[in-house]
Amino acid sequence: MTSSILVGKGQVPVAISLRMANRHGLVAGATGTGKTVTLQRLAEQFSRAGVPVFMADVKGDLAGISQPGGGNKKVAERVAELDLEQTEGFDYAANPVMFWDIQGKLGHPVRTTISELGPMLLGRLLELNDVQEGVLNIVFQVADENGWLLLDLKDLRALLTHVAEQAETLQIRYGNVSKASVGAILRRLLALEQQGAQVLFGEPSLTLADMMQTDERGHGYVNILAAETLIHTPALYSTFLLWLLAELFETLPEVGDADKPKMVFFFDEAHLLFNDAPKVLLNKIEQVVRLIRSKGVGVYFVTQSPLDVPDTVLGQLGNRVQHALRAFTPRDQKAVRVAAETFRQNPDLDTATVITALGVGEALVSTLDEQGIPGIVQRVTVAPPGSRLGPVDASERRAVMDQSLVKGVYDVTIDRVSAYELLEQRAGEAATAAATPAATGWGDLFGGGSGTKSKSSGSSSRQSPLEAFAGSAARSLGTQIGRQLMRGVMGSLFGTKPGGKR
Repeated sequence: MTSSILVGKGQVPVAISLRMANRHGLVAGATGTGKTVTLQRLAEQFSRAGVPVFMADVKGDLAGISQPGGGNKKVAERVAELDLEQTEGFDYAANPVMFWDIQGKLGHPVRTTISELGPMLLGRLLELNDVQEGVLNIVFQVADENGWLLLDLKDLRALLTHVAEQAETLQIRYGNVSKASVGAILRRLLALEQQGAQVLFGEPSLTLADMMQTDERGHGYVNILAAETLIHTPALYSTFLLWLLAELFETLPEVGDADKPKMVFFFDEAHLLFNDAPKVLLNKIEQVVRLIRSKGVGVYFVTQSPLDVPDTVLGQLGNRVQHALRAFTPRDQKAVRVAAETFRQNPDLDTATVITALGVGEALVSTLDEQGIPGIVQRVTVAPPGSRLGPVDASERRAVMDQSLVKGVYDVTIDRVSAYELLEQRAGEAATAAATPAATGWGDLFGGGSGTKSKSSGSSSRQSPLEAFAGSAARSLGTQIGRQLMRGVMGSLFGTKPGGKR
């Protein structure tokens, strides 16, 4: 089995050691310099080494990794230039792929629940201020204490309304619950729904093990999230990917430095993750990146400039591929300096000068050796992938989905009893009780009153909230193994502990 994956060749071949692939990486460069082809090359090589991969397809041109290459003159010339057929047995072949799509149109639907997302990430998604986020935390606490599941947006809306109605009662325990803040959150929810985000929340929620599969040849599946539309709602895009990272961290066991990663995660358009993120969230992102490598996950940020990534995160990225940068503005010039200074210098290269002179498909590359020591930077020509460059048509995508391991698993939404149904039922029972006159006279004495009958005969067809909840919990056991009732998965990373306690 191969112990490294070739990135490209210059004066010497440069490869990423699989043992060091969980030390994360950066693929940077200006538009049109070859980042997408490099991303496809790396994803393909990880897959062939038996490592599952996740990446978002923000331009629609990564789906070709599911089809064999060939017939591309430029690729053939690059293969001959680098002598890849002789040195690595280069072949044109497809890779095992699973397509995913939040909208469920270009891939299998992918969902999570409100509870699993948690109040911090949800607050970031809704762009709430500190006061509004405080109210949201109260909402989650009330849900936890009452055993009300928060699965989708209608559950959250119902519970927000309930909290507003009970504001005076809750104030004694939690402090001020501003109805104005609740109203602001509800308006943000409406805006989120108008962007189509409601399809993200619900069940069946994504099981990460379904992404971490290998085929009969031992090749890792490449999971491609259709993001051409999703990228137009940057907060939703970045929040969803960050949730996936946190789920991986919480779900996977500690493995240390294994022979190869359990999964490699490519975060394209990485600047969207850090733009306007509050300091507390940036600290959590840094924590995820720092600690997730011990779970065997490598995270590779893909962006135009190293300046897009905070220094605290940038310093943890051991494997770097730097395509050409343009130096037209002062900020561009600063980016060139930053990129040059973060490499271990090569005495034969003027790194700052070379960065602005790289051709398409060329890059400055530095990787970690087997001891985790950064190698000196090398100018290389990046090797091409053996799969098709470019998109797939509808019939090719459908053929891949029809053969998918998860075909039919996530296609139908399940809407079980949760906060919305229980609160609706409670409101209905309260309205019925208020409208029913108190029983009086002989009927009351002899058990003929309607109030006494409803209590004693047990003939009511309406479930109590406790009965409905118990039935829902029982139905969920088969599909929710390993999940806490409320919000265990996101707990230690985003401000809560299993069971919802903060």
